Amino acid sequence: MTLNYDFIIIGSGSAGSALAYRLSEGGKHTILVLEYGGTDMGPLIQMPSALSYPMNMTRYDWGFVSEPEPGLGGRRLVTPRGKVIGGSSSINGMVYVRGHARDFDVWEEMGARGWGYRHVLPYFKRAETSHGGEEGWRGTSGPIHVTRGSLANPLYGAFIEAGRQAGYPVTSDYNGAQQEGFGPMEMTIWQGRRWSTANAYLRPALRRSNVRLTTRAFVRRILLEGKRACGVEYERSGQVRTAKANREVIIAASSINSPRLLQHSGIGDAAYLKSIGIEPLHHLPGVGENLHDHLEVYFQYECLLPVSLYPKLNLLSKGMIGLEWLLWKKGLGATNHFESCAFIRSRAGIDYPDIQYHFLPIAMRYDGKSAAPTHSFQVHVGPMRTKSRGYVRSRSPNLRQAPIIKFNYMSHPDDWKDFRACVHLTREIFHQPAFAKYKGREIQPGDDAISDEQIDAFIRDHAESAYHPCGTCRMGSSDDPLAVVDPQCRVIGIEGLRVADSSIMPRITNGNLNAPTIMIGEKASDHILGREPLLTSNLEPWINTEWRTSQR
Repeated sequence: MTLNYDFIIIGSGSAGSALAYRLSEGGKHTILVLEYGGTDMGPLIQMPSALSYPMNMTRYDWGFVSEPEPGLGGRRLVTPRGKVIGGSSSINGMVYVRGHARDFDVWEEMGARGWGYRHVLPYFKRAETSHGGEEGWRGTSGPIHVTRGSLANPLYGAFIEAGRQAGYPVTSDYNGAQQEGFGPMEMTIWQGRRWSTANAYLRPALRRSNVRLTTRAFVRRILLEGKRACGVEYERSGQVRTAKANREVIIAASSINSPRLLQHSGIGDAAYLKSIGIEPLHHLPGVGENLHDHLEVYFQYECLLPVSLYPKLNLLSKGMIGLEWLLWKKGLGATNHFESCAFIRSRAGIDYPDIQYHFLPIAMRYDGKSAAPTHSFQVHVGPMRTKSRGYVRSRSPNLRQAPIIKFNYMSHPDDWKDFRACVHLTREIFHQPAFAKYKGREIQPGDDAISDEQIDAFIRDHAESAYHPCGTCRMGSSDDPLAVVDPQCRVIGIEGLRVADSSIMPRITNGNLNAPTIMIGEKASDHILGREPLLTSNLEPWINTEWRTSQR
């Protein structure tokens, strides 16, 4: 059975749902959204504080794992990607960070013309409804609701105050004029629920008669007629089906699945494709290259006062939290618990932040396991601009076989220097007076991790992915031999085919990637429809005037 649509979108995640919403406005075009996962209904996704569950469940996660990473002692790191409507926005930590203005200016310098900060800021504003953000810099009527926690736990305020005492600025809105500094963290939570792109964009789009969503659809390849994409082949309920695109196919399947779908469609490095038994149809050597991510470590302390979330980890307390959330969508179940944060510079001579902090009033891993049988707290810290690069490659002609994911974490010597700076600067922050009455034993790295060698060993053994993979279908100028898409998100050399998700990022942005990926979907929709871009912004972001000579 073959069906015809104007646009076929592969993936219903952060960019894919935004694309479905924008491309279907006005009812002129027919849209098919293909999603391999299923429904996001149920408390494990919709209750914000349950965030550690869906990303560890095969029902919602693709289950990708990296190859052994030499820089991390041969460890294989999990690489969660959402397999559910809403994609990774339905299994992530719900942290909302646009990125720094300079990130996007660098994109433009790298060949992504029209993607400088002045160009993308209007799309961030179009996407969001900000509750408490800086006036003039934030959107007020977009689909994505962006909120803040109550900061009721005193440890949140202690973290912000410790930063101020250490000489860093305090910022009221890191998504506004000034990212640099300590302040409240923003989250994609609305009225107590996870405000994923499924809730914000996809469900409103599906109320229109011109949008169809097909779940449990495993896309096998893009159908080509010469150098033009004409449709897709997918498998559902054991049957192979085709759908034809009258105008375009848009891949929004993640930084892992987008490049491997291109490769399985014969688009990629011709010699490599041939070596694994895939017939090369279009030589594009950048497909799957430029993979990079944020790494982080958990800095953990015992807490001397009984103010942490530790007593809430027992089954009875969890049950009461869950019941309060089910009945009223309030309480500790209605937050992701990341309510304060910071962005700082690691040294003088760097013009904008290159270290991020997420503070949490309990020492706990992403899998939900407690680090210590007592009151505790932690901060996630890591460098923002790794120089290490890896790749995603298909393993064989069988698309059901997991791809080769090699990040090459810590393969660049500068990454070690940057991570050591994170450790030293973090210890200084926690030694400020604001934490004097709270800070007990350093659980990790531990008081004995002092020398470069000891710190490096800690990083090698304990660094974890922040789950921000990107860059594998890099955007650049059409004459760039390693660019995969041009600044209009068109796959270079193929008509009727675009990629629009985190894979097109030339370089990773400051912070979590959900917000900039939504922006990519918003902006790509205007390119696809041939609309005039939104008017550029003339707002000038704050940069520390003393950055050349001062670290803070």
